[in-house]
Amino acid sequence: MTFEEQLRCVFPDLSEIPEKDRFPGPVEQTEYLISGELKTWPGPFQDIHSPVCVKAGDSHESYRIGHAPKMTREAALEALEAAVSAYDLGRGEWPTMSVAHRIKHIEDFAVRMKATREQVVKFIMWEIAKSREDAEKEFDRTVDYIRDTIQALKELDRNSSRFLIEQGIIGQVRRSPLGVVLCMGPYNYPLNETFATLIPALVMGNTCVFKPPKLGILLYRPLLEAFRDSLPKGVINTVYGSGEEIVPPIMESGKIDVIAFIGSARVADTLKKAHPHPHKLRSVLGLGAKNPAIVLKDADLDTTIPEAVTGALSYNGQRCTALKIFFVHEDIAEVFATRLSEKIAQLTFGMPWSAGTKLTPLPVPGKSEYLDGLVKDAQSKGARVMNANGGAFYRTFFYPAVLFPVNDSMRAYHEEQFGPVIPIVPYSNLDDAMNYVYNSHYGQQLSIFGSDPAVIAKMVDPLVNQVCRVNLNSQCQRGPDTFPFTGRKGSAEGTLSVSDALRSFSIRSLFAAKESAQNKAIIETILRDDTSSFISTDFLF
Repeated sequence: MTFEEQLRCVFPDLSEIPEKDRFPGPVEQTEYLISGELKTWPGPFQDIHSPVCVKAGDSHESYRIGHAPKMTREAALEALEAAVSAYDLGRGEWPTMSVAHRIKHIEDFAVRMKATREQVVKFIMWEIAKSREDAEKEFDRTVDYIRDTIQALKELDRNSSRFLIEQGIIGQVRRSPLGVVLCMGPYNYPLNETFATLIPALVMGNTCVFKPPKLGILLYRPLLEAFRDSLPKGVINTVYGSGEEIVPPIMESGKIDVIAFIGSARVADTLKKAHPHPHKLRSVLGLGAKNPAIVLKDADLDTTIPEAVTGALSYNGQRCTALKIFFVHEDIAEVFATRLSEKIAQLTFGMPWSAGTKLTPLPVPGKSEYLDGLVKDAQSKGARVMNANGGAFYRTFFYPAVLFPVNDSMRAYHEEQFGPVIPIVPYSNLDDAMNYVYNSHYGQQLSIFGSDPAVIAKMVDPLVNQVCRVNLNSQCQRGPDTFPFTGRKGSAEGTLSVSDALRSFSIRSLFAAKESAQNKAIIETILRDDTSSFISTDFLF
C-alpha cells in the first residue's frame, strides 16, 4: 500500500466507527442564551462540518455534524443590551454580589459542567479532531482551572480583608468589576482557553457577551443549561454566527468595557479600532506567536528530540505555544533533522477516537493547501523535506514536514504556520539566532537546549526582555496555570495566569474614611451586620 493509500484509509466508513465514538447527531442547535432564557432562533443557520471525512463511494466527504444559529446584528445587539442591563452601571445583582456568593454560583456551574463531560469530549473530537485523550485532558484541565481560579480569588479577597490606617485615613482596597465583557476564544482549545478569560471575567462580577469559537461551536450546547441554571439572568449571553457581521456592531456601540479575545492580531486590531472610546476599553488578548527553539552545539539530543517533537507537533502544532522554528548549530543541524524525522515516523496517525493517535485531521478549511504552499516555497528556495512522506496530504489530513535547511528567504521562516510544518535553520554564529528573537514581531516564549551554564546565562538575561517565558531543555507550554502566561510585542495584551487573570478583569477600588469615632462606629456596624458586599471580610480563613 502506498502512503497516499494509507492517508485515504485514515478516513473511515461510518459503519467502521465504534458505537461509543459515533457522533450523536446531526445536532441541529437552535437555542441561544439571553437574559437567563434559552430562546429559539428561527434562522438562518450555519452548517457545521467535521474535519473527519467519511467514505462516499470512491471518495471522501466532509461529515456534516449539525448547524448552529447564524444571528443577525440586531440579535447580537439584543444580547449586548441584556449584559448591559444585568450590569446596570454597577448596580446589578451580579456586580454588587459578595465575592462569597459569586463563588457559590461558579461552583454550582462547575458541578453542572462536570455532568456534561462525555458529551463535550465527543464534541471536541468531532468538531476540531482533537484526540480523545487530549479532549479529555482539556475538559479536566478546565474544571481544574475553575477550581484554581476560585482558590486564587479567595486568597485575593483574604489579603484585601484588612483595613489600612495611613495619615489618619482608614482604607480598604478591594477589586471591583470593570463592566461588560465581550469574550471570544480560540478554536484550538475551544474550552480551556476560552474559559481562561470567561471564568475570571465572570467571577470578578462582570457581565458577558460570549461568542463561542468559530470551530468548536456545538460543544457549548450542553453547557447552555448549566450557565442558565447557575448564574443570574443576563450575566452571560451567547451570540452565534459570522464574527465579521455580528461583532463590529457590538464594539461600535461603545458599551463594551473589556474585550477578551484569543486569535489573530489582525482581528484584534480591527475590533479595538471599532470601539468609539478606546481609552475606555481594556483589552485582554492572546495573539500570534512564532516561538523559536535555539539548539546549542552541546545540546543533549536524547533530551532535545522528544521535547522538540512534542513541542512542535502536539495537536498537530496548532498551539500558540508550539515550537514553530528551530535554530540549530550547523555542526549538529543535519543530525538533529535526521533524528527528529525518525522520531516523527514513530507517531501514530489516524482518527481522534483511536487509542494512541498523535496526528489527526486539521479543522481549518484550506489548511492542508496552505501548508503545502509553505513546503513548496521552501523547496523552491533550496530546502529539503527530511522525513519520509513529509508534506503528503489528503483532504484534511496533512503529514508533518521537516524542512532543512531553511533561510530568511522562505515563507516558513517568517509566517506562523500553526500546523505540522517544522522549519530548521542552521546557524554558525549564535547572534544570528538571537537576532531572530530581537527582530521578531512576536514575543511569547522560546526554548533553549544546551548544557553550558555560562552560555545559557548570557542568553537568558537579554531574552527575558524579549519574550515572557524562557524554557530550558523543554518545550514551550502554557502551564502550570499558576505561572504567568502572556506575551510581549504582538503576542499578547494582559496576563492569563490564574491570579493575574483576576486582576486583568477587575480594578483596585478604595473605600476610605477619616479616622474618627463616628466613622469607626459606622464601619464596625456595617461589618457586624454584613450589609455591604464591598466592606467585608468574607475569607479570613
